Amino acid sequence: MNALLTPASDAAVPVHVVSAETWPALQGRLSPAHRNFASAQGFAARSGQHCVLPDSQGALAAVVLGVETGARRRDPFAPGRLSSLLPAGDYALEGEIDDVALAALGWLLQGYRFERYRKPNPPRARLSLPDGVDGEEISLIAESAMLARDLVNTPANELGPGEIEAAIRGLSAECGASVTSIVGDDLLARNFPMIHAVGRASPRAPRLVDLVWGDPAHPKVTLVGKGVAFDTGGLNLKPDASMLLMKKDMGGAAAAIAAARMIMLAKLPVRLRLVVPTVENAVSGNAFRPGDVLSSRKGLSVEIGNTDAEGRLILADALALADEETPELLVDFATLTGAARTALGPELPPFYTHDDGLAAEIARIGMAVNDPAWRLPLWRPYDGLLDSKIADVNHVSSGGMAGSVTAALFLNRFVEKTQSYAHFDIYAWNPSSKPGRPEGGECQGARLIHALVKQLYPRG
Repeated sequence: MNALLTPASDAAVPVHVVSAETWPALQGRLSPAHRNFASAQGFAARSGQHCVLPDSQGALAAVVLGVETGARRRDPFAPGRLSSLLPAGDYALEGEIDDVALAALGWLLQGYRFERYRKPNPPRARLSLPDGVDGEEISLIAESAMLARDLVNTPANELGPGEIEAAIRGLSAECGASVTSIVGDDLLARNFPMIHAVGRASPRAPRLVDLVWGDPAHPKVTLVGKGVAFDTGGLNLKPDASMLLMKKDMGGAAAAIAAARMIMLAKLPVRLRLVVPTVENAVSGNAFRPGDVLSSRKGLSVEIGNTDAEGRLILADALALADEETPELLVDFATLTGAARTALGPELPPFYTHDDGLAAEIARIGMAVNDPAWRLPLWRPYDGLLDSKIADVNHVSSGGMAGSVTAALFLNRFVEKTQSYAHFDIYAWNPSSKPGRPEGGECQGARLIHALVKQLYPRG
């Protein structure tokens, strides 16, 4: 189990989770000293408010935590916020908890620290495993999400295309998968011209990394992740403020890697494929230009409207490869458009699919596992915004509106045979800290897809 979990123990300090409505009843069961102490600290069970209650010797005896109530949707991770607030020791959750497994998962996710460049923190608060919760499963899920966070948080000087490949190879060694890669000019020889074009300006060679795991007779599930290690914007250079977080432009690859790890270590009965095109969008004399026309693996000619919309180009070649074997389920993750964040904010990534049944399950499961996503339409009338006068398609919209929708429509042109395909336009970053989601790199969509695959293809 994860180091922030411990087997159930009667010695663990109780954490009483209460709302404003249930707090009076708990007060009546507390000792007079504890009631008076909580009152003196101004504890009123407001959402997010907590109070530690000492025993007669001054040691920690109990904790009370306020959570939301009424019509507002309660965050299932809310109890987990204490993971980073309480002193080292063992704690047991009890009281008003909607989903104890999600509360425990939130505890682990809240305890994440990116310590690559700092001395490790001292021992932290551990959670006594609640009854009925599978400690191994939530540890697997949390540690996979933490791997994605580590990748996103690592600066680009130490995480380029080669290091992303190395992370995937490390995953294959852990899970017993096989990996191949196509690097540099070999991309041209193997017909991945757009991946090569986007990455050729960097001294760090572009590549396509392809992992395969599982029984070939099992249903085929393919995950594709955008792996832009850093995005300058290319010749359409980003302003400095827009470039500051571009180490996270490989967040789609990180999410795909995390989902793949969850699926493989859970030993789900699928033939899994993970495809990651990874590049650095740099500036040099051989950088691709606005107005260029690129060939693609699909055979479509693509006019370049803006070199800062590079992610959809490398995804297009990777999706065309994935579509060639017609998997039963194809999902891509990409930090693709600012338009998605403008529409839905950083916490709620949009997804796109023509499969109504798949869409309904993604929406339902996302809410159930607290990894939400919101369906936006593949609105066919907007396809005309991608028209080109000299090529089969322009890769950016001519209108400046519906940018996330038109990006999804562009990608859909490269998936023709696969019936169940979903595209996730994720942010991969928490701009501020919330329960279970500390500020910094975030793994969006991976837990959702793991739960979906687990439902579609259960073990045994």
